[in-house]
Amino acid sequence: MTDDSAMRDYLQAGEKKAYEIGNRGPVRRDASGAIHPDILEAYWRCGFYVFEDVLGADELADIEADLKNILDRLPSKQGSPVDAKGRPALTVDCEAPTLFWSKPLADPMGGTELAYGRHPVKMNEPAPAADAPDEIVYLILGPMQFSEAHLRAYGHPDLLAVAAAINGEDFVPFNEALFIKEPGLGASVAWHRDGVTHYDNPDWDEGIHGFNFMGQLYGCTPANGVWVVPGSHKLQSVDIKAMVDEASSERLPGAVPIICKPGDVAITNRQAVHGSFANTSQDWRVTVNFGFHRRSSVLDVQGGGVHNAPAIYDADRIKQRARLIGYAIDARRQRFPKETGYVYAPHAQAGERYSWDDAAKATMKDYNLQDLSI
Repeated sequence: MTDDSAMRDYLQAGEKKAYEIGNRGPVRRDASGAIHPDILEAYWRCGFYVFEDVLGADELADIEADLKNILDRLPSKQGSPVDAKGRPALTVDCEAPTLFWSKPLADPMGGTELAYGRHPVKMNEPAPAADAPDEIVYLILGPMQFSEAHLRAYGHPDLLAVAAAINGEDFVPFNEALFIKEPGLGASVAWHRDGVTHYDNPDWDEGIHGFNFMGQLYGCTPANGVWVVPGSHKLQSVDIKAMVDEASSERLPGAVPIICKPGDVAITNRQAVHGSFANTSQDWRVTVNFGFHRRSSVLDVQGGGVHNAPAIYDADRIKQRARLIGYAIDARRQRFPKETGYVYAPHAQAGERYSWDDAAKATMKDYNLQDLSI
């Protein structure tokens, strides 16, 4: 059997498992209006869940329009101050880390010491087409300064209700990202688990490093989507290199792909072992990513520094970063006025009101310098 056929078998087997483990469906609530306990049980059992049909057609169109504008404004090459049309490039005046580059179909993180060495094994790197560009942007941090549609998705009332059900009503932000997996070019993300701060914490548990939402613009497949090892979020210590060595391949047995339609939103525990393969398929994956933490995991904690410089996250910093929740809720209200908006408890209890207006927009540049990375 060739490696290509082994990979096809792996993808097919993974797809079958994805529909068998019972962790997908629409956002549902119980009689009291709380997120249905069956959803929470499946999330805590598996470490991830697929919420179906969350983002509607109008919202997806907004996200796509912003995406096209972002892609059109990227630097013509890494380090260039201008885009392909000679205009000042997106992020040229940003201080915070924003654009991450890779060779096509490569694994820029695996087997390196980047991000505290959290990606210990390099994934297979297929050969790109002869006419492929030298480098591609595969990840954009701080994307809500470039996309109001991303900000509005961040304020989705059902998703914020899920955040409260998992992390408590005083949940706080983590960071946001835009992952771009272009057909025949998209980079892989080596197997890893997120978070670096609390693995030695005596109060460690399966949810202490928070979670990420992953909204799918075009959907995702076993070939271009994220794979998760179910239940691995429950392990305080994991040896990913040993897992790969035992499998004699980066195709980890037991891993399951996140499969989504356009508009589905997956949630993944940051402690779950997860990764994705280079996108040799013909399908785009564009993921609108945003995460949340428990307040107790962040308050007065030394940050991990993966997404920004290490710092002690005091109450003032948390308040400053959480203003984006208020902005997102109001931005969404303006775009979808018939929708019942979410009430963020810390803002309501403090009597704070946030309006998405020109003054708020002027504060967005480099907002991700305030990310709460643990």
